[in-house]
Amino acid sequence: MPFALYVLALAVFAQGTSEFMLSGLIPDLARDLGVSVSAAGALTSAFAAGMVVGAPLTAVAGMRWPRRRALLVLLAVFVLVHAAGALTTSFAVLLLTRVLAALANAGFLAVGLAAAMAMVPPDAKGRATSVLLGGVTLACVAGVPAGAALGQAFGWRAAFWAVALVSLPALYAILRAVPADRGPRPVRVRARDELRALRDPRLLLTLLLAALVNAATFCAFTYLAPLVTDVAGLPAAWVPAVLALFGIGSFAGVTASGRLSDTRPGTLLTGGGLALLAGWALLAATAGSPVAALPLVLVQGALAFAVGSALITRALYAASGAPALGGSFATAALNAGAVAGPALGGLALAAGLGYRSPSWVSAGLVAVALAVAVLARTALRPSPGEGAGART
Repeated sequence: MPFALYVLALAVFAQGTSEFMLSGLIPDLARDLGVSVSAAGALTSAFAAGMVVGAPLTAVAGMRWPRRRALLVLLAVFVLVHAAGALTTSFAVLLLTRVLAALANAGFLAVGLAAAMAMVPPDAKGRATSVLLGGVTLACVAGVPAGAALGQAFGWRAAFWAVALVSLPALYAILRAVPADRGPRPVRVRARDELRALRDPRLLLTLLLAALVNAATFCAFTYLAPLVTDVAGLPAAWVPAVLALFGIGSFAGVTASGRLSDTRPGTLLTGGGLALLAGWALLAATAGSPVAALPLVLVQGALAFAVGSALITRALYAASGAPALGGSFATAALNAGAVAGPALGGLALAAGLGYRSPSWVSAGLVAVALAVAVLARTALRPSPGEGAGART
């Protein structure tokens, strides 16, 4: 894989850390800014919503520029709004910086996916996708715990400064390592052509499956802490270790799916999907036993991100006629799932179904995805023009 891909993954690591790190900073942030914990929680929702809306919008806006310039501008905005967030004493300003950071993050990931696809051979999209998404999973493993530790030691602002500082080397490296392209065609022509290509039923169904699988992932992941403490009976000190265990599994899953997504996506999606369904149901049923639950957390992290990564790769193959906007729609689908999953898990908890219920909801979401895949099997069958990456 080209060195530039790993440069992009470094930036994605910083952005993923920013997206998830607030889970460990909310109480301190709420006290410092004089707002309630629930109000501070709106910062997470604002970021997720910005990711969903921002991916296609910033991708269209970025079509006016060469990819390297778009990446540099989006990452520079991301750095600046984190610095502003670290300096502000106003909750309203901080909320605005989170929305702007999400817009920049979504645009960067969308353009980064398009740039990655242009750097590799046509049959290596899965491996390129796994490198980029590896930055997100490493953020779960290392970035989020490090951000929480910084927040506890030096205050929540230190975590914002750290994200900005980690992004600075990526800015320079993008300038040096990402190849310049020949510049864009007129934006109206390209946008119209690419939006037409995105009407492909196979692509739309793949994006739906990606949203459903990611909703299942984040439904269970969001409520792992109470599952560990209230159902499994482990001390609260175990929670970071369990979250890191899930992150380690997710990194392993993304890495392992890289080649399989290019060579045998059908086998990975069918086998992985069935295993994922069984795993969420088994976790819900056996959560009272740490001996059973902890290995399942690792396995489910691996399966969830392996299947999710494979679906994104398949979407990129299906969106070959929309190289700029295809990645943005994939990004939006992932984040739509990340918004819907925790909300559905919260509804189950509000209904009094207990802390096992989000895992059951996750199993149900994967079951729906499998049912949709079966019903849409003919529509999702790859066309001859998709190449080796779409072969089963």
